Amino acid sequence: MCAKTGLINDAAKKQLSNMLLVLINPLLILLSYQRPFEQELLHGLLLSILLGLVSFAIAIAVIHTIYRNRGGKDYALERFAAIYPNSGFLGIPLIYGIFGSEGVFYLTGYLTVFFSFFWTHGMITMSGQRDFSTIKKAFISPPLLAIFLGFAMFILRIEIPELIYTPLSLLGGLNTPLAMLVAGASIYGASILGILRDKRIYALCALRLIILPALTMLALAPFDIPPMIRSIIVVISACPIAINLILFAHRYDRDHIYASQAFAAATILSLGTIPLLLIFL
Repeated sequence: MCAKTGLINDAAKKQLSNMLLVLINPLLILLSYQRPFEQELLHGLLLSILLGLVSFAIAIAVIHTIYRNRGGKDYALERFAAIYPNSGFLGIPLIYGIFGSEGVFYLTGYLTVFFSFFWTHGMITMSGQRDFSTIKKAFISPPLLAIFLGFAMFILRIEIPELIYTPLSLLGGLNTPLAMLVAGASIYGASILGILRDKRIYALCALRLIILPALTMLALAPFDIPPMIRSIIVVISACPIAINLILFAHRYDRDHIYASQAFAAATILSLGTIPLLLIFL
């Protein structure tokens, strides 16, 4: 309704997205580390990093095999869309809503892996250039800086004073409603007929929302992993296509209309696939 009435236009979507990615998401990550140091929490965080590596290893191997012999302008776009879930923009509020701040704490292990791959493999995939100077961008992105700072404060047992923590916590609470507003505004205006007519989108959504999460779940099944951490990795791997797909499509001269349709379709379908997945956890 906000998009339809013009309350949220393209400029507002961009500003709200930047606020989420640069300020509110990192703030929520930082505050998730504000808890008493426990060895069990540290082990869980390191385990989350390891499982994040496993999840991306599966995704990259499967997608590069499926799209191995394909060419054209949509080749890189489809690879990126299938591999990278919306783990920051939608994943953080989703995990926070299901598991609370402890869930976000463990999620940061996965996000460390996500942002490292995102700004290296992801950028190289979309740009078509093997420019490894993009690696340094992974370590100066606000979410990753928040992870490093929060982890240091957790290990060193540094607590934010209550006078500062309270307003920061209120600001971090904007994460979920703002993310949902921007996601809804981004879906508004997508061509439903265009989505229904394009068989490629069905295949892409099946990979992103069903096949890769199922493979991740099967890969983790034989191991004795704490239920919460296992569930976080599986749920986050089932998130829809990252909204950055649209931004990168514009930046690297890819088919941004196809990117918008794929994002809209995956986001809408995830409303059914994620709850269905939770039944099997």
